[in-house]
Amino acid sequence: MEIIFDLRNVGLGNNGGSLTLIKSANILQDMGHGVYFIDNGKNKHTWVALEVEHIISNDNDYIPNADVIIATGYKSVAKTVSAPDRCGLKVHWIRGWETWQFQPKKIVSYILEAPTVKLVNSIGLKKMLKYYNFKSEIIRPGYDLDELYPQKIKRKTNSFILGGLYTRGKHERIKRTHWVLETFKYLKQKYGNISLWMFGNDLIPKGVIDNYIHRPTPDAKQYFYNNIDLWLSPAIQEGLHMPPAEAMMTGCPVVGVDAELSGTHDYLINGITGIVSENRLEEFISNAEKLYLNSEMRQDMGKRARLKIEELGSREDNMNKLINYIDGLI
Repeated sequence: MEIIFDLRNVGLGNNGGSLTLIKSANILQDMGHGVYFIDNGKNKHTWVALEVEHIISNDNDYIPNADVIIATGYKSVAKTVSAPDRCGLKVHWIRGWETWQFQPKKIVSYILEAPTVKLVNSIGLKKMLKYYNFKSEIIRPGYDLDELYPQKIKRKTNSFILGGLYTRGKHERIKRTHWVLETFKYLKQKYGNISLWMFGNDLIPKGVIDNYIHRPTPDAKQYFYNNIDLWLSPAIQEGLHMPPAEAMMTGCPVVGVDAELSGTHDYLINGITGIVSENRLEEFISNAEKLYLNSEMRQDMGKRARLKIEELGSREDNMNKLINYIDGLI
C-alpha cells in the first residue's frame, strides 16, 4: 500500500506527536509499504531518525500517487482535503482534542465536518466524536515492548520514588504538573522518605525535583521508569497519553483521573492496573497515598499493568490494524 502522511502546516518537532508519526511511518515502511511524509518545512525532530521519504513542498503536483493520504493534525486537514484524487482515500488520524488550535465550535465545523475518514487513537477521543455524532475507528500507534520492560535495578536509595511528566507553558494546564508537585509535597511532608523523579521537553526546572531528565533516550527511559514506584498522571486533555503507558510497561502502577480526556482509559483499569481517581486534587493525593502505603497492591497492579499494555499490542500489531482497516475501505 502507498501511504502519505500529510504534515503540511503541522511539521515535525521534538514532541510526542511527531515521535509517534515517525515511528509509525518507519514501521509501515519496514512492513513493505510505500510511505511518504509531505511537509512544508524542515524536519526539526531529533529524537529518532525518519527513514521514509520526506517531501518538502506546498505544491500538489509534487505529491506522489497513493492509496491513502492521512492528515496528521488539525491544521493539515484542509490540505489533505484539497489533495488530488490520485492521492487516494482521505483520512484524518485524530490524536488529540486540539483546543490550542481551534475553539470547540470551529473543531466541529473545520475538522469533524471535513470530508475525511476519522481515525482516533483512544477510547476518550472516540467518545468525544460520538458526542458530536461522528463515527470513528480506534487505531492506536502501539508500543515499544522490547525497549521498555521490567528490570531489576539496584537502588541507590531506600526512598519511595514518585514519577511524573514535567511540563510548563501553554500545555501545563492540561498536563497539570502542579498536581504532581502538590502530591509529592504532601507525601514528603507526612512520610519523609519520598523522592520525585520527572522528565520532560523543557529545560531543567528549579525546585523540589530530585531527579530530572531532559528529553531522555530510550535507555535513559528504561532506567528511569524501572526506578519509579508509582507514576502520577493527572492530565485532563490527551488522546492516548504515552508516559503512563510507558511506566506500566516496566511494571509500574499508575494513579490517573476520571476526566473524559485523561488519555488513560485504554489501559488504566481502576483497581487492576492502577487507580482511577475522581478528578479532584484531594482525591488524587489520597489515592496516591493509598498505593504508597500498600506495596503488595502496587506489585500486583504493576504486573497486570505490563500485561495490559502487551494486550494493546506492539507498533507492528497496530500498524497492521491500520492497513487492514484502510484496505477494507478502498
